[in-house]
Formats: sequence, C-alpha cells, structure tokens
Amino acid sequence: MRFDVLTLFPELFHSYLQQSLLKLAIEKTLVDVRLWNIRDWATDKHKSVDDTPYGGGPGMLIACPPVYSCVEAVQADGNEPGQLVMLTPQGRKLDQSLVRELSTYSRLLLLCGRYEGFDERINLGLKPLEVSAGDFICNGGEVPAMMIIDTVIRLVPGVLGDETSSKYDSFGESGLLEYPQYTRPREFRGLSVPDVLLSGNHEVIAEWRRQQSLERTRRKRGDLMK
Repeated sequence: MRFDVLTLFPELFHSYLQQSLLKLAIEKTLVDVRLWNIRDWATDKHKSVDDTPYGGGPGMLIACPPVYSCVEAVQADGNEPGQLVMLTPQGRKLDQSLVRELSTYSRLLLLCGRYEGFDERINLGLKPLEVSAGDFICNGGEVPAMMIIDTVIRLVPGVLGDETSSKYDSFGESGLLEYPQYTRPREFRGLSVPDVLLSGNHEVIAEWRRQQSLERTRRKRGDLMK
C-alpha cells in the first residue's frame, strides 16, 4: 500500500518512518511512504504557500495554487491516482470503521493542513475525503496523518507478525474493547492472574474473554454497546 504525505513539514516524518512495524513494512515493500513538500510548488521567490483571509480574521490560510499543483503532480506520479484525504477537524471522525474503509484503497494521499486551514476552494475543487483525528485541534495535519498510517498498515496483509492480532484488538471485528490480558509473573504485588487463564480449557477461556470484553465495553465505553 502506498501513502503520499503532502505537507509543509516533511522532516517531521523522518524519525517516524524509521520505527517499529512501519520500518519493517517499508523494508518488506508491503508499505510505501513518500513525502512531498507543498512549498516546492510555490512560484514566488519567497516560496509562499499562505495568505491573509478575505474579509479579515486572525492567522493565515493555505492558498489554492501550490496545493492544486502539488496534488495534481503527486497524483500523476504513479500508475493510477489515489484517494485524496484532507486532515481537518471538520472531517469524518477517525474510527476503526473508517480505518477499514481506508485500508481498501491501494493508495492514499494525505493532505496536511497548517495555520488557520485551507482556502475553501481546495475542498470544493479537489473534493477530498475529509478526516478528523477527533474533537480537538492539532498544530497541523501531520500527527493525524501518522495516525492514519499507523492504523491502516495494521490491516495490510503481512504487516503484523500474527495475522489474527488485529482481529482481537479493541474495536476489531467484534466492535468491542479488548479483554484484559496477563503475562508472567503469575503474581505481582498482590495482584494475581485469573485462574481461568491457567485452566488450559480454551472454550472456557474464550467465553471468559467474551464476557470480559462485553463488561469492559459496557463500563468504559457504553456508547459502543449499541
């Protein structure tokens, strides 16, 4: 799967791309991440990408020309265009259902905003899928873009060592929170591993885990029970 990150700060991704599962997935050519600096498509001598908003107001807006040129050039860099995703607090909230939807694309272009956001004509003309990381404001779209990459690659075949891992994650196939898990030592500071996990009875363990997922979801995220 290919990710094209369109940003004013590509250097923010350099360390991120060298870590953990993502690094291994890139080395195995299961995932391809390419960084593009929107400023490279600015045409004035100062490489300006932003301007003051019409009608007044605080801050600066990312202007249309460099973004349109960047998106069009990146879309042309490949056998087929990808799905353009705009990271914006006004977008559809990122959840596991949307992650699964995004994982069905072979290529995603992640458009990262900064400052006070984008000129509205970028949305009207390029028609991106708008995605929000949540009901809060980030300094820019780079961290939300990393969240999309991090979550989507888990659904790319071959990325996880155990292909069943994502199935049992919180918000996995069941839509519930994950059941509690334990490892050695059996006892730690007065806290013990539940006896059922030591029974060796896999049917009983599976039922215990299902009940624990239900109870944990009801207690912590009752909104998911529906």
